[in-house]
Amino acid sequence: MNNKQLTLAVLLASQALTVNAQNLDIVVTNLTQGIYYTPILIAAHSADNYVFKSGMEASPQLQMMAEGGNISGLSEILMADNADLVENPAAGMLAPAMSVSTTLSTTDGNTHLSLVSMMLPTNDGFVGLNSWKIPEEAGTYTLMLNAYDAGTEANNEIINGGGAPGVPGIPVSPADNGGTGALGVTMEEDNTMIHIHRGSLGDDDLAGGKSDLDNRVHRWLNPVAKVTITVN
Repeated sequence: MNNKQLTLAVLLASQALTVNAQNLDIVVTNLTQGIYYTPILIAAHSADNYVFKSGMEASPQLQMMAEGGNISGLSEILMADNADLVENPAAGMLAPAMSVSTTLSTTDGNTHLSLVSMMLPTNDGFVGLNSWKIPEEAGTYTLMLNAYDAGTEANNEIINGGGAPGVPGIPVSPADNGGTGALGVTMEEDNTMIHIHRGSLGDDDLAGGKSDLDNRVHRWLNPVAKVTITVN
């Protein structure tokens, strides 16, 4: 290869890198009435990687996020794959009807976008975006996200400070508007794979009943979040 060919090859490689690398402005909006989102994890990753897949068993790292809001395990896996991450853009929980804005610069090869966050108060419910292909064309794109069930824990709807993997129960009701003394909605689930969440049942007895969730506050219908992505 002569000097002219080498220069051309370097120029083409540089142009390809510029095309594949993108800057994203991202706004996440909580659409629910009474559900909070724990620290959000946003990742741009390769097409071969993923954070979760419907119909598959949850990984231990996804279970940590879905039951206790801990995103560190998923972050480690994604960083090992050279993913580009935004961790906890809301600096804590994202309250109902609130939005958070962040930016993400992608590197070459990270062509797909994923997002996850535990929904509180739930047993193992999370809002999720799975491997969305980032458009090459600049513009603004709006996505509506559903609630998923990790399938790792029975939705007993009992608020008991749980949250560690394998420990049944809901860690907390962030707005302190949950009940106590519930007997439990169910102690087992037929579907133990990741699936669309059926929603919380709740009841109107905050001093007993089947559920510690208030059916006037904590129920939801999909979609539960809106994500607006501006590709620059």
